[in-house]
Amino acid sequence: MNTLKLISFHAGDRDRFGLLHDAGVADLGERTEFASLRSLIASPKGIEAARLIAEAAPVDFKETEIAYRIPVPDADKIICVGVNYADRNAEYKDGSELPKYPSLFLRTRGSFTGHGQPLMLPPESPQFDYEGEIVLVIGKGGRRIPEENALSHVFGLTVCNEGSVRDWMRHAKFNVTQGKNFNHSGSIGPWIVPVDDADLSALSLSTWVNDELRQEDTVGRMMFSFSYLIHYISTFAELMPGDLIATGTPTGSGARFDPPKYLVEGDVVRVRVPGVGTLENPVVREQV
Repeated sequence: MNTLKLISFHAGDRDRFGLLHDAGVADLGERTEFASLRSLIASPKGIEAARLIAEAAPVDFKETEIAYRIPVPDADKIICVGVNYADRNAEYKDGSELPKYPSLFLRTRGSFTGHGQPLMLPPESPQFDYEGEIVLVIGKGGRRIPEENALSHVFGLTVCNEGSVRDWMRHAKFNVTQGKNFNHSGSIGPWIVPVDDADLSALSLSTWVNDELRQEDTVGRMMFSFSYLIHYISTFAELMPGDLIATGTPTGSGARFDPPKYLVEGDVVRVRVPGVGTLENPVVREQV
């Protein structure tokens, strides 16, 4: 069975969703009953319908004819996990013990862009940074989900560069919202791979800036597992189909170098999760 790659994209003057296969892109909006990728994710029939079309491999567009959007542009929630690798906690050099609970914050949909689209370098700060992450896509919603059943609520996986504006994250005492929500400062994509097509226990992540490897780690070294994150988050928030959970970044972001290696115009950030995909974006200065 070939890996299914589900995408949201823009082509022919409108937004669409579909799947990418070897020959090109099939428009699932024109070939199924679903109105969006989020509605396909929410339906028990969605994945089967997509696989049948993938087997037939029709081509509605060449990949060069589309612009990638974030995979679930209408996600109800994008929930991000802060420090989730033990080495990341040590990076802060504050002598703190390992956290008992995950650090969480929300990001707006507009703070992200799709694969191949520019990351916007804001003129307000010289401290624009990258953070490669693995993203869980919720398929079956729920509240107070038991940890032992949590993975059954995952529809699939995608990749994230959870870009940050570091000095704006320190503007307030108790939140990082400002520095995490600059327009198009992060990216998600290129596609969603269904959970049945991936090995959750063996995932790894690497981040490059240009051709320099900056981050590399495995999910086995996370402090809070996928199952625990879903359980914990669903205790206070009802998870919905299509919700995205960015599960944290390894050590090696630009702020942790001495001197720091922040992003500049012309850089290219590439985040790879083998078996899921490679997300790549150029850095472009925002014009005001």
